[in-house]
Amino acid sequence: MNLFPALEAAYCRDSRPATEAQRLAELIAFGPIVFQVARIMLKWGILELLRNSPDGLTADETARRCSCTAYAAKVLLESSLTLGLVTLDREAGRFHLAKTGWFLLTDPLTRVNLAFNHDVNYEGMFRLEESLREGRPVGLEHFGPWRTIYEGLSQLPPEAQESWLAFDHFYSDQSFREAADVVFGRPVRRLLDVGGNTGRWALHCVAHHPEVEVTVMDLPQQLDMMAAQTEGLPGADRIHGLPADVLAESTRFPAAPRFDAIWMSQFLDCFSPEQIVSILSRAAEAMAPDTYLYILETFWDRQKYETAAFCLTQISLYFSALANGNSKMYHSEDMADYAGRAGLEVVEIHDNLGHGHSLMVCRRKL
Repeated sequence: MNLFPALEAAYCRDSRPATEAQRLAELIAFGPIVFQVARIMLKWGILELLRNSPDGLTADETARRCSCTAYAAKVLLESSLTLGLVTLDREAGRFHLAKTGWFLLTDPLTRVNLAFNHDVNYEGMFRLEESLREGRPVGLEHFGPWRTIYEGLSQLPPEAQESWLAFDHFYSDQSFREAADVVFGRPVRRLLDVGGNTGRWALHCVAHHPEVEVTVMDLPQQLDMMAAQTEGLPGADRIHGLPADVLAESTRFPAAPRFDAIWMSQFLDCFSPEQIVSILSRAAEAMAPDTYLYILETFWDRQKYETAAFCLTQISLYFSALANGNSKMYHSEDMADYAGRAGLEVVEIHDNLGHGHSLMVCRRKL
């Protein structure tokens, strides 16, 4: 494995003391309870109250100020104490915000992940085992009868849709500026955005380059969302939709006129290895020798920090239980192998864009 140093130290040897390992095991065993306690502490404003109370709060004071019963405040605070969300001055009986509680309260990544896991994943994850055995997203049945979550994204309940989009955009949007510098470092007049979702990358492109024409190739229902999101915005007249089910073997990529660049952002992680090879093979057929294909992904092995790799490998199980049943967050060497099998060669990889993205730049093999 070609791990970054932080991941090498974290995963290739186990140096935890036995007591720490046992505590982690119990955190896992009580994971659903731990998650809900932390979510409620955040939602009810208890963590915020503690942050704004330098002298701390008793359980009774907490109950009065967040309009809950003394019983509710006490069980939440005591659980949070053993979780490390709060600390306790035992003499005074006053609770204070701890470092982990501070991160839960203030870190945008943690807030996005928490909402995504509660609104999108929580109930469907109960059926993870079935999903893994059957190779399909059984947990998605909680929301609707679709084969994949992408087919039903426009019909998800409002909270779930909002959290899904916030999650997707948070991870991708932070990398767009740096990625655009790479893409437009070469001449690009026509760009094909495959799986363009709500058109945020397309909007970034037309704002970045005054002449570029962007074609978004996606499912019809996704293109409807994209059109609604981009309508009336600067450069929207240079964004075009191409309805297509890229997963279908019969779907060909447009070959004429040729595109200068083909863009796939957080797209290929939605498919199985065999499907990725098929998609990239069909893209390669439509590429000229001077066309570049860009794959923007959060490869878990190329993360700067161990926490990021942890988050990404857990997100893989969202794909298992809810998204499609057969994809994941990939190792970069696996993706490079799939590209090679599709007739492409990786010519560059740009790491640490935004929140841990890597941009893999490919060309057709000569």
